[in-house]
Amino acid sequence: MNEIPVPVQLARRDTERLKSYREMLDFYHGLQWEGRAVRGEKRLTFNYARVFIDKITSYLMSGMTFNVEATEDAAETRQRARRAEAALRQVYEDNNLAQLDLDTEIDGAVLGDACYKVIWDAEARSIKVTAPDVQGIYAWWAGDDVSRVWRVAAKYSLAAEEVELLYRMRPKNKTATVVEVWTDREFALYVDNAPVEQNPNPYGFIPYVIYPNLREPKKFWGTSDLPQIMEVQRELNRALSQLSRILELSGNPIAVLENIEESEDIAVRPGAVWNIPEDAKAYLLDLLQGGGVNLHIDYINLLYRTLHDISESPRAAFGGTERDLSGVALEIELQPLLQKVRRKRLIRSAAYRRRGQMVLRLLEMFGGESFGNNRLDVVWAPVLPRDMARQVANEQVMVQAGIHSRRRAMAEVGVIDPESEFSQWLVERETILRMNKELNGRSIRSGVRERVTDAPVDGMTE
Repeated sequence: MNEIPVPVQLARRDTERLKSYREMLDFYHGLQWEGRAVRGEKRLTFNYARVFIDKITSYLMSGMTFNVEATEDAAETRQRARRAEAALRQVYEDNNLAQLDLDTEIDGAVLGDACYKVIWDAEARSIKVTAPDVQGIYAWWAGDDVSRVWRVAAKYSLAAEEVELLYRMRPKNKTATVVEVWTDREFALYVDNAPVEQNPNPYGFIPYVIYPNLREPKKFWGTSDLPQIMEVQRELNRALSQLSRILELSGNPIAVLENIEESEDIAVRPGAVWNIPEDAKAYLLDLLQGGGVNLHIDYINLLYRTLHDISESPRAAFGGTERDLSGVALEIELQPLLQKVRRKRLIRSAAYRRRGQMVLRLLEMFGGESFGNNRLDVVWAPVLPRDMARQVANEQVMVQAGIHSRRRAMAEVGVIDPESEFSQWLVERETILRMNKELNGRSIRSGVRERVTDAPVDGMTE
């Protein structure tokens, strides 16, 4: 009864996590130098961190589809599974989830966590899938079981006009802080810490899917891809800035004068003549003398290699190989990247499966559908190009042995819409069988006519 209201709790909750989010975002956007710049200091930023994030996300999201399998071998159950698969595909297209998933994966790789919200839009009578900013998401889980989330709070800001339009109340300021609190049983809404609505949860489940970028054992929140490369990235920026400064000074050489008390009218320019005392010396300082610049270049190359190793993104992942590689050799070359993608896909498969189950459940509750008990699988496209002929031959063996269904085989070889493709195949097969039957019947009738015509008439000989 004396529990502190949830909006008040949020002010002191997860402060370290939110601080880390801000640091990761700044680093991703190129704010990578520490401290203030000294006057005249040259600071260059070569944002490899952003390139690595975008690259790993592109490989990760190279292709994904849903496959719904019936749990029972019955015509009605299989038909329901096909309807469920078609419904998921329709929701995917209506919400442009291909783009939303890509944006969310980039955000998750930077921050370390990502989130989806799945609700029923009563006005449009359709499923609405969004990706809330995880910086405003808070979760409570049961004891040491991080998989059992019993409460989720979402915090965001709205303009005063939006608050008045949605909730028919005028906030004091130009913007208002809105907090949604969800449990399996209740839904509560707060505007500027004041309770506005508290009702039973119309869904019966928390409509959020929160998942980590990479999971730390025994922890709910995940880790970003950036911390492991931040130190190397900063050192690379410093080394390249230093080399740039050396080359700049070498192009504008420094005049060194010895045994000269005053140095007026000494200018370094083509054709310049210097008048100096007899025992004095004058020369230009050559910063590249003795091959010293090569030490800087070697160090930069070492940092460059370290950056690729730590990020698990070999140079070949960027399309640059020093030799021609076969499919197997290229796969071995890219093993670090493939392993990282595989680790991420394990987490994403569970999250997307949960999101798909929410979609089907809401369609059953509010859309009048009935999909029955089905098994929902997430099928990923190969990360690397594959030998299509060999893969098709393998799937053919799988189908003939009863290991894979035809739809699953289509999904494995990269068919975007296996259900539609299978339906077209059935139509073609039926058409071909009907044509063959008609041709066979026509051939039989023609053969009978020929035999009747060639038969001798009674009482007559040739």
